[in-house]
Amino acid sequence: MHNDISEIVLSKTDIQDITKRLGRQITEDYTGKTPIFVGLLKGSVMFMADLIKDVDTHLEIDFMDVSSYIGRKSSGEVQILKDLSSSVDGRHVIIVEDIIETGTTLNSIVDLIAYRNAASLEIVTLLDKPVNRKLHVDVKYVGTEIPDGFVVGYGLDFDEKYRNLPYIGLLKPEFYE
Repeated sequence: MHNDISEIVLSKTDIQDITKRLGRQITEDYTGKTPIFVGLLKGSVMFMADLIKDVDTHLEIDFMDVSSYIGRKSSGEVQILKDLSSSVDGRHVIIVEDIIETGTTLNSIVDLIAYRNAASLEIVTLLDKPVNRKLHVDVKYVGTEIPDGFVVGYGLDFDEKYRNLPYIGLLKPEFYE
């Protein structure tokens, strides 16, 4: 599995530094509030688990399973496979995303949460890849921006593989083309 990676983009230590920084920022902004962290399955699970350990205020968690990808390409159509278990009406919501590429999925989720009358809505992402952006997304908390390339690990996958890597790496093209 490790031999399928051409380059490590973010090491385990890099990721820990990012979650600590983002956790401090979110703590400052949400102390005295109880935000709901909404993890977008499946890729955000590892990031969200580490991030919330670095947030020093009360919070709740929930998950949505949404998809707009077929293989490695966005279909442009967002499907909700699992919806939230709790209401966001009047609540502070923080959407937790592993990577933002086209913005298609996230824009649909933002519209849905806003329609459900959230008191506030922010986004935190580990990775931002603006080179592939099709729709603008306002992201308050960004871990790091990355260049184009197919990344896997730390929750990100190709065909459900590589999610368990403790780092984020560039997958060699022969494994996804």
